[in-house]
Amino acid sequence: MTLLELLTLLRQRLVLVLVLPIVCALGTAAYCWTKMPNEYTAETSIYALTKSESKEVDGIETVTATDLSASQMLANDFAELVKNEQLQENTAEALGLEDLSDYKISVVSSTTTRVLKVSVTGADPESVALVANKLASSIGKTAVRIMNVKAVNVISKAKTPTEPSGPRRVMYTAVAGMAGLFAAVAIVVFLDMLDTTIRNDEEATELLGAPVIGRFPLDKVGRG
Repeated sequence: MTLLELLTLLRQRLVLVLVLPIVCALGTAAYCWTKMPNEYTAETSIYALTKSESKEVDGIETVTATDLSASQMLANDFAELVKNEQLQENTAEALGLEDLSDYKISVVSSTTTRVLKVSVTGADPESVALVANKLASSIGKTAVRIMNVKAVNVISKAKTPTEPSGPRRVMYTAVAGMAGLFAAVAIVVFLDMLDTTIRNDEEATELLGAPVIGRFPLDKVGRG
């Protein structure tokens, strides 16, 4: 099937091609705006630096390349530490919560920096900020105790978000509309494959493997 033939088919079933994407998009939009609650995300950043091999130059303590390398590894260790079940239980207990199952906790670290970003997502904007800050504090205390780290500094505390971070309702609606369009095209092509009607001389020649040698005109009813 050529592109021109496909466009012809779509034009013949234009109602289906237009209605199905609209229905899918409207249905998804209705679900997103009525059934999916707002989500809020708070983020805090912490900074890890080891100074086991630091030197003093003119009375000022400096950081060596070894320190930087070790700190980068620590950032990756913290990324795993924040996922620790015991750490999360202690954080929840300190906040008077049963657990942190209602929150999505994500950690972003980089091998080129010593900064670790902890994000907490939940339904209540104030609670996500509290959880993020308490979690960062728990990480620092645990790291000092078990990782031979002198201190973990919080670069920026999590603030109460003023706008929801999700769900991405517009994106979901757009994806549903595109899915409806693809489904409409697939249905049109499928219906055309089921249609065995011979529409022109070319199809007859291709199907029968013989040339067309004549035509019989159709009598139109009502002509005298």
